[in-house]
Amino acid sequence: MALDELHLNLRNLTVDDYPQLKDLMDSVYNDIGGAWPKLTIDKLIAEFPDGQIVIEDDSRIVGVALTALVEYDRFSNPHKYDDLIGHREIILNNPDGDALYGLDVLIHPDYRGYRLGRRLYEARKDLCRSMNLRSILAGGRIPHYHQYADEMSPTDYLEKVARKEIHDPILSFQLANGFLVKRLLRKYLPEDEKSQGYATLLEWNNILFQPAERILESRRTQVRVGAVQWQMREFASVESVLQQVEYFVDAVSDYQSDFVVFPELFNTPLMGLTDQSDQIQAIRFLAGFTEQFKAEISRMAVSYNINIIAGSMVEEGEDGKLYNVSYLCHRDGSTERQSKLHITPQERRDWVVEGGDELRVFETDAGRVGILICYDVEFPELPRLLAEQDMDILFVPFWTDTKNSYLRVRHCAQARAIENECYVVLCGSVGNVPSIENLDIQYGQSAVFSPSDFAFPHDAVLSETTPNTEMVIFSDLDLLRLKVVRSEGSVTNLKDRRKDLFDLRWRDWSWKSGGRQED
Repeated sequence: MALDELHLNLRNLTVDDYPQLKDLMDSVYNDIGGAWPKLTIDKLIAEFPDGQIVIEDDSRIVGVALTALVEYDRFSNPHKYDDLIGHREIILNNPDGDALYGLDVLIHPDYRGYRLGRRLYEARKDLCRSMNLRSILAGGRIPHYHQYADEMSPTDYLEKVARKEIHDPILSFQLANGFLVKRLLRKYLPEDEKSQGYATLLEWNNILFQPAERILESRRTQVRVGAVQWQMREFASVESVLQQVEYFVDAVSDYQSDFVVFPELFNTPLMGLTDQSDQIQAIRFLAGFTEQFKAEISRMAVSYNINIIAGSMVEEGEDGKLYNVSYLCHRDGSTERQSKLHITPQERRDWVVEGGDELRVFETDAGRVGILICYDVEFPELPRLLAEQDMDILFVPFWTDTKNSYLRVRHCAQARAIENECYVVLCGSVGNVPSIENLDIQYGQSAVFSPSDFAFPHDAVLSETTPNTEMVIFSDLDLLRLKVVRSEGSVTNLKDRRKDLFDLRWRDWSWKSGGRQED
């Protein structure tokens, strides 16, 4: 049949379709008993009309998928086909079921080769998602097994089909449509001589499933972020810097953003208020304002109902050493911190800044987030450790002086978004302040990166600023898209890692007398 002669339509099965359904089932299932009785189909349609799907060409039914609702815990374990059937061949549809069970998928022989089966499977998946069900289960026949039964076990047969060394018309199709074999079922359908009574228990997992008791507690899936590309300038006082910070917090919150992000070391111009001939004393002078900044920015987070990534600031630790620290100020009033772990040669040489030793994913009301300060994003191990803790958004406050320095950070940040299937928000500063040591020049272009797949922009850049201009960018981040791309993307970087060849771990260091030792 020529493609231009097809007029296909997807719809639900009705009781008036039974004569055509019977003819199709008798033709396809002639080896296992043919069609269901009309009473069986009528009752299934009455109890679960949305689960019975047909494809018609004009008015001719050419494909059918019959489906029941079942209890996942019962039918994800070993069972027989008869467990689905009650008295007088009534299919035991459970209206309170939390999973779909695929009963039959059949395509008219004249219409094979048009991938109609895939359309029916996709319709089932859409139904599963829309009903917020856990999964689709199915007992799959292996009709070519009888050809190999004398030379291999059914388990060996399944492995060879999975490796595409053998083609099985049902199992090969189900594997290609995202189903996984959970186990081998014995005596599933004894009269199925071609399968020798064996079947596979297959499952397609609904990654968007949300248990009913947790729906009210679930996080938002649409998140808005605003990044402030901050102009470095001379300031006359701490209050003038905080006034500028509050201006941006106020502006970004007016757009109902969930996060506002500031750059690394954004308050460094305050070093201009002291003698700069001794850079170590000047940076300690700057650290003296950090507690005030932290308290004021936390107040803003509550007052403006927005989570604030407070760029980073220099903090003097209890050990008297200096650290470059980013603060996450939640809109509920709590504050958390992430130190910069890798210190640049300039920070170490001019300011004697030390690297921190903790890495965390932070739980917020708008997703699980990580923070890596500038240079840290150039070390791929850190974002991968965060990704293994289900991070959704990685915030990267940065400060770079030249374009080549900026491009190192940008290219690495974009790579992290792709390889860890997460969003990355890159936020930096701009402007020239020649009167302050180490602030002579800045180069920056803030941006928001996504994974690189069909659900995202073609260049994996959601938004970006004009280089070297003070401004704000906004991006809306869809966290559900991350779930889908991690499970069903064109490539699935996180799933496909060869953990049989390599692994990655965070050493759990503790302070001991006599030095730092590993537990």
